[in-house]
Amino acid sequence: MPFRTKELLEEWLAEFVAAEHPMPGELEVLRHEDSDGGDTGLVVVRLKNAGPYAYLEPTAPGDPTWQVVFAPRHDELTLDVDRLTELSGELVVAAELCSFLEQKSRGHLEAATSSEP
Repeated sequence: MPFRTKELLEEWLAEFVAAEHPMPGELEVLRHEDSDGGDTGLVVVRLKNAGPYAYLEPTAPGDPTWQVVFAPRHDELTLDVDRLTELSGELVVAAELCSFLEQKSRGHLEAATSSEP
C-alpha cells in the first residue's frame, strides 16, 4: 500500500498555496512513520490565534481520510472578537486543506491500486 511521503505532501501543499488559499498560520511537513516504518506524512499547522499548533494526519495508512489533532494547551485561551474572527478564518482554511489532502490522497491511492499487477 502506498504512503504519502514528506516530499509528496510538500508538493501537495505547494499546489494548495498556488491556488491562492490564505495560509492558516505556518505550515510544515514532517516525516511520520507508522508501526511498520512506512512514511505516512504529517502536516503541522501553527495557528496564529490559538497556539501552540495543530496537526493534520492520515486517519490510517492506506486510508485517504485525514484528521486534525489539536495540541494540548496548558492554559486558558482568551480571545477578543477580532482574534476569534481571525481564528475562525484559520480553522476554515485548515478544514479546506484537510479536504484538499483527502482529495489528493484518494487520487494517489486510486492511481497506485490501478497500476498494481
